[in-house]
Amino acid sequence: MGVFGKIFKNKNKTSHFLALDIGTEFVKALVVKMDQELGKGVVLGIGQSRQHIGNMHSGAVSNIQGVIESCEDAIAQAEEMAGVENIEKAIMGIAGEFVKGMTTTVHYERAKPEIRIDIPELRNIIQKVQWKAFNSIRRQLALESGCNEIEVKLINAAITSVKIDGYLMDSPIGFQGRDVSIGIFNAYAPMVHLGALKSIADALDLDLISISVEPYAVIHSLGIESDSKFGAIFIDIGGGTTDVALMRNGVLEGTVMFALGGRAFTKRIAENYKLSFLKAEEMKVLYSQRRLGEKISAELDELFRNDCQIWFSGLCVALENLINSKLDVLPSKILLCGGGSGLPGIYEILNNNQAMERTNLPFARRLSVGFIHPRDVIKVVDKTGKLNSPQDITPMGLGGLIVDLMSEKDDLSDMLNKAVKMVQN
Repeated sequence: MGVFGKIFKNKNKTSHFLALDIGTEFVKALVVKMDQELGKGVVLGIGQSRQHIGNMHSGAVSNIQGVIESCEDAIAQAEEMAGVENIEKAIMGIAGEFVKGMTTTVHYERAKPEIRIDIPELRNIIQKVQWKAFNSIRRQLALESGCNEIEVKLINAAITSVKIDGYLMDSPIGFQGRDVSIGIFNAYAPMVHLGALKSIADALDLDLISISVEPYAVIHSLGIESDSKFGAIFIDIGGGTTDVALMRNGVLEGTVMFALGGRAFTKRIAENYKLSFLKAEEMKVLYSQRRLGEKISAELDELFRNDCQIWFSGLCVALENLINSKLDVLPSKILLCGGGSGLPGIYEILNNNQAMERTNLPFARRLSVGFIHPRDVIKVVDKTGKLNSPQDITPMGLGGLIVDLMSEKDDLSDMLNKAVKMVQN
């Protein structure tokens, strides 16, 4: 969960929340009410407002005032549909080229395996994991950005696995054993990105209870972490960026993003047909929905061929960054979501076995490509009936995190939160 999350003293007092997905093309807002009996978030209202072209760049905010105006519009629509006003608490998603996530595992050999593991010992192990992850991410971002001292902050932290002598368990407290390994997924973002989101929240009079890296929110809302055999590559194609997440053996191992999304295809249409950006966007949407004539669809197939290849090259680089060694094997399942995922050329190139073979990426077997649908988000119930597209997955995922924010914390979570604060400070 996001480390900006707060413990609510009276959980029944606050029942409505905003899930705010600030995308390159649209701001999407959901009004979510926590249903304690169902143990799920219930979507009562939705709103969507188109961003002005200069509001976002590569998934990050570039015009704060412009984004604020788009957020105000989307929130007003969502609150009107839900029949509520002035919701104060919100959760936001974050994306961008320099938003990174990775799972770090620390192996710890105990000097006295016959002694049962207690809380002070476990706290020490978790702190070691967090410092190792923080230093690794800072080095990686420094290399990619060219800045030696890029300021980053931890935004998500979640324990992904705990093992003692090779045996998987929920918590090691009270167990004996020699070899302890703990894996923690951490996501970091540059301070400049986080500062922009907090400025937007302040201007909207919102109490920002959590900021979450978007791929984590999506995967967590699907409820698949308990399946130790599950593996897939998740690809969220937005307007300005593509988010890629790798999950193996039920563990989210890492997330990377690259600055190419659906807006590049819209600009190609605008340039080729001499259309305004909005008209070109409408044409692209119709093309993705297979609602254009055969002749014009064939023209767009050819027009987008090179752009799809460039996007595919970016994906291959992203996947290479997620591979830890030459012995790694990638899952054969690819799951797509986001507004840009409906482009026919994207689906076709991912299904092109010859193109995949030329990359030399170590896939386990022949690829299976599918889409994440709103019905797959098990932590959220849509009462509006209007969330029916892969582009709705990210805001629904953010809404699903509210379930965790409202649930009781266990000892492991409490220790992780304390270790997180230590790294932040």
